Amino acid sequence: MNALVLVAVVALIHGSYATLLIKGPTEPVLEGEMITLECLYQDSELNVSQVHFEIFSKYMQGWHPVWERSWCLRPMQIVKTADSLFLYISSARSFLEGPYRCVSDAENVTAPDNSSQLLAIKVHYMGEPLLSREGYSSYLSVPQELKVRAGDDVVLKCSASSSEEPSYFWKKNGDDWILPSSKLTLKKVSAMDEGQYTCMAEHPTMESLSKRRTISITVLPEDAPWYETSNGRLILMTSAAAVSLLVFILSMSVFLCRRAKRTRTSKGPIDDRSQKKPIYKSSVESLPSTCGDKQPLV
Repeated sequence: MNALVLVAVVALIHGSYATLLIKGPTEPVLEGEMITLECLYQDSELNVSQVHFEIFSKYMQGWHPVWERSWCLRPMQIVKTADSLFLYISSARSFLEGPYRCVSDAENVTAPDNSSQLLAIKVHYMGEPLLSREGYSSYLSVPQELKVRAGDDVVLKCSASSSEEPSYFWKKNGDDWILPSSKLTLKKVSAMDEGQYTCMAEHPTMESLSKRRTISITVLPEDAPWYETSNGRLILMTSAAAVSLLVFILSMSVFLCRRAKRTRTSKGPIDDRSQKKPIYKSSVESLPSTCGDKQPLV
């Protein structure tokens, strides 16, 4: 009898403190690849009917349940079977990386045994390289063809958003030199500096993520008009946009002022019909009378 009680107690403890596991990729994944996560119990009769996935948000600094959703044709699908709970992420993105875990809502399973170990998902990515010119806002993209006057200095900087800090290299097409830097500096350019220059951004751990960007530099004569250079065209475009905005504001102001003036002048005097009634000496109102003066008082 005592042996049966002991077996029952052991079984109860084993069921209450079941091991909840989470399975998934143990290596970093590339952006755009599919991710599959699985929740399941190990050596337990419990099922996953009361289990859900959670992700730790580094922005909110807390755990949040993972729900089925579709973002721009990148769905997250949750599939439940008899023994496992699956989470399918069709396209890995950087905002989906982070620690994941499986959590049970069963009443007979309490913390910390109601959750699995953490599974960290790392997504490697790299955006297209961006080129900016020193002395100008980084929000102003450098044109595909950069036109400068002879004798000017040209300093270009290459940058790319990446899961890890990339390595940058500059090279001139047709030459055999390579500059291991994100910055390309050309002092007092001449006709010999004309050509195509390529920035190469290489991911430190994922070679397949390497990207490149090419720009063409054209050197104009020293006495070339300022508006023929890329800087001159940028100034003209900015000035034209500013003038257009100013004209639009002035036009709207004149239109609203004229509209308000017409509204004020279109209003006539108050129509008080009581003033149009004749006033009689013996009556307040215009009522017929058989006696008295019928001539209105002026």
